[in-house]
Amino acid sequence: VQLQASGGGLVQAGGSLRLSCAASGRAFGAWSIGWFRRAPGKEREFVAAISWSGTRTYYEDSAKGRFTISRDNAKNTVYLQMNSLKPEDTAVYYCAADPRPVSPRVKDYNYWGQGTQVTVSS
Repeated sequence: VQLQASGGGLVQAGGSLRLSCAASGRAFGAWSIGWFRRAPGKEREFVAAISWSGTRTYYEDSAKGRFTISRDNAKNTVYLQMNSLKPEDTAVYYCAADPRPVSPRVKDYNYWGQGTQVTVSS
């Protein structure tokens, strides 16, 4: 599967962005999808993940209540709606896929898209 992340940009603190992860390839509807981010000088970290059916979602603590992950398997796309953005959300955001059960761990995803930059100004 090939993944293409988009939707990043520059936004003021308190603003919103919606990231999209478009997938091509076989059986997207059977894959778990995760969103991760890497801030300058930091390790890649988990943000949110969704099961193949969309019935299970997981969030990193700082994302809970502000971010929402969803998927539209008919469009082969996963979304990350980000509200109430903070400067500390500034990072390159990556989507990742794997056929195994949904997980918050970087090492559990074998397929990665290129990142999209999110910059939140104070």
